[in-house]
Amino acid sequence: MLMAAVTVHEMRDTETRAMASGLTEEEILNHAGEQLGHALAKFFPMPGSAIAYLGKGHNAGDALVALRILRDTYGWKISTRAAYPIDACAPLTRKKWKELGNAENLSATPDWQNCHRPLILLDGLLGIGAQGPMREPLLAKAHEMRWLRDNACARIAAVDIPSGIDADSGTATPGTATPGTVTADLTLMIGLAKRGLLMSHAATHTGALSLVPVDCLKHPHPTDIELICPHTLHFGKSPRPFDFHKGMAGRVAILAGSTNYPGAAVLAAIGALRGGAGLITLHTPKDAAPLIAPRCPPEIIIRPYSSPLELLDTRFDSLVIGCGIGQPDQPTEAEIIRLIADTRVPTVIDADALNLIAANSQTHILDERHLLTPHPGEFARLFPELAKISREAAVSSFIENSKATLLLKGSRSLIAQRGHPILANSTGTPGMATGGQGDLLSGIIGAQIAAGLTPIESAALGAWLCGRAAEIAIHSHSQSEQSLSPSDTANHIGQAFIDWQGSQR
Repeated sequence: MLMAAVTVHEMRDTETRAMASGLTEEEILNHAGEQLGHALAKFFPMPGSAIAYLGKGHNAGDALVALRILRDTYGWKISTRAAYPIDACAPLTRKKWKELGNAENLSATPDWQNCHRPLILLDGLLGIGAQGPMREPLLAKAHEMRWLRDNACARIAAVDIPSGIDADSGTATPGTATPGTVTADLTLMIGLAKRGLLMSHAATHTGALSLVPVDCLKHPHPTDIELICPHTLHFGKSPRPFDFHKGMAGRVAILAGSTNYPGAAVLAAIGALRGGAGLITLHTPKDAAPLIAPRCPPEIIIRPYSSPLELLDTRFDSLVIGCGIGQPDQPTEAEIIRLIADTRVPTVIDADALNLIAANSQTHILDERHLLTPHPGEFARLFPELAKISREAAVSSFIENSKATLLLKGSRSLIAQRGHPILANSTGTPGMATGGQGDLLSGIIGAQIAAGLTPIESAALGAWLCGRAAEIAIHSHSQSEQSLSPSDTANHIGQAFIDWQGSQR
């Protein structure tokens, strides 16, 4: 089962079915708010200060329940910043305010310099049912949150949806100028994923996406775009048998690197190692091997090659090809394309190998064996006719016309294969905008394929793991968005696996 992405109408139907089953609106709100509090604590593991920005509706009620969990269970300092007098709020929201007890309701901009860190602002101003432009006094609170994010190192966590964003389209609510919308670093969608928030153009306002599971809120039908979520996806979670050995973990072959780009080969090999491969062989040009070998972990086997076609006589379970190969000479270029066309194992094609396919007009060789991992520029070179339409439409068109699997990188990476809904990744951080993160990802995906996952499962899990590892590095305060490197991501892949296996995000 995947995590269906629903419209506002479908979400309302889901809530109606839950209440028809005997649950009260308050029971649903309490459960949602409690789960929201636990989800926030998992995402931000070091207790700090949480300030809930409150509108009148039930999003504010969810935020108030979450504050209680953060304070009473995790030791956070909490306060509220209400846009309206509490007496003007919805009855359930007023009740949750009273149940919260002695939380301070701030009458002015928070004294951010003396707040415990991290400083988290909960956006509970508007919910998915809001229509029309954001107005005062909510607008002033949205501007205040933006100022604190831009100038005081506050981070914004949106309750279900960033205020001012349309849940169905992922764009600003009609009549709302961009400065009137909330820009979240994390959006915690309650119960079900909201369709518009999975759109690539919404990422700048939603930040990372997280699902807050609410057991009674289930959507019975699949949708055409769905969320990669460990709560609902079950592959990659089984523990290894005690008599497991390296052959069972899979053999990964990597063709990567050049004298100009030795680091790309090293990162791909590290990705395969951290991804759990049993045996990793890095095939690299003879003139590049002396540069690459000293930088690789000792677990990696280095095989200098004279011809890429040597790999056709080698035993392996998955092939990763393209990281840092640069622009080889014409004969080598032709042999790389032939290797991609002739290999019998699942093959991850990245970076310069994609550019070779594009430059030589060889997209016709791609089939169900191949998993492409382009960034937007590489995708545009491969399929220029798709470059000017939305990412979601381009991905849909690709899988209509190709049997290959696609992982289109970006702030909201999309994974697609014919016969499956498009999968939108939920994890990640702007700190990943650094050369080498894609090489690491390719190696991790190669390891998952070698272990027996399908290409689409491997791509989904790899994207989620890399994004989650980067989040852990930053939110554990070991790195910042500016300092994060692919090596930092690699060093936290183990904890990301643990979070995936335990559905802990």
